[in-house]
Amino acid sequence: MKHIKFRIPLIYCLLVSAFFAILVLNVNTGSLSISPGEIFRILLHGSDGSKAANVIWKIRLPRLLAAAVLGGALSVSGYLLQTFFRNPIAGPYVLGISSGAKMLVGLLMVFVLRVRSGVPFYVQMGASFLGSILVTGFVLLFARRVRNMSSLLVLGIMIGSICTAITDFIITFADESNVANLHSWSMGSFSAVSFHNLHIASAVVFISVFCAFLLSKPISAYQLGENYAASMGVPVKAFRIALIGLSSLLSASVTALSGPISFVGVAVPHITKLLFGTAVPVVIIPGAFLMGSIFCMGCDLIARTAFAPSELAISTVTAIFGAPVVIILMLKRQRRHELG
Repeated sequence: MKHIKFRIPLIYCLLVSAFFAILVLNVNTGSLSISPGEIFRILLHGSDGSKAANVIWKIRLPRLLAAAVLGGALSVSGYLLQTFFRNPIAGPYVLGISSGAKMLVGLLMVFVLRVRSGVPFYVQMGASFLGSILVTGFVLLFARRVRNMSSLLVLGIMIGSICTAITDFIITFADESNVANLHSWSMGSFSAVSFHNLHIASAVVFISVFCAFLLSKPISAYQLGENYAASMGVPVKAFRIALIGLSSLLSASVTALSGPISFVGVAVPHITKLLFGTAVPVVIIPGAFLMGSIFCMGCDLIARTAFAPSELAISTVTAIFGAPVVIILMLKRQRRHELG
């Protein structure tokens, strides 16, 4: 117990240090090299119209903050889904929830862009949330009959594949001038984020994460079983609706702003639990958000610099680091099942 007591603040200090280190590294890395002193001056005094200031305020900073906010949102969304399904591989991408959000946003963008130049972000978020809820409903419908982890994973992959196929089919009917932007968005990217859209998404994300944090005690009880949670006074039905609603809202915010991003929601909560050595929600929820921010900022740095000037889709990089975690989890579960 004493070991855990000292470990938690230490890990938080390390994560905060890593966050600021990768923040500076991201802002400083690119075709235009800017010294840390110059970065601090520009951030402190605002844009002065110089090339360095424009690069920071208009390109690097919105993208970096999007990676931080949305990475944290995906991680918390995954944690809530894992709690809901009591399944370690549950996550918005693995269960096809992100693909459902992408499908409806893609459908909306293709038809709206035919008659007007842009789609308001709040409309995109509404469509994304509706897509998330729609796919979550299908998953819940089949999850009652699917009890083992492998079958749930296959179910999620199939639903995600169907939604992705529909999205790709829809995009083929988009105007040529919009195809490039739609394709880039459908692959997942933080490059097109603006401060205006980020403000809206950030408000939704932080309110949702705060609400999830307030549910820490009911989550602790729910992790011990529905009957135990009910005996502790938790309104189980309302609680389950809250978990799904918050998780869908978080993943919808990410998809609406940057497209679907793979495996963050599965891998990061488990990495966070391993780092802290505990699964207590009051510790894991803020820790997972911080870890998700660091993970996505690091992956975005790799995506834009590994093969510069060409840029990788963010999902390509997150899959490289996140997919092995899913494989390890499945192998561990299979081993326990064989030993049991």
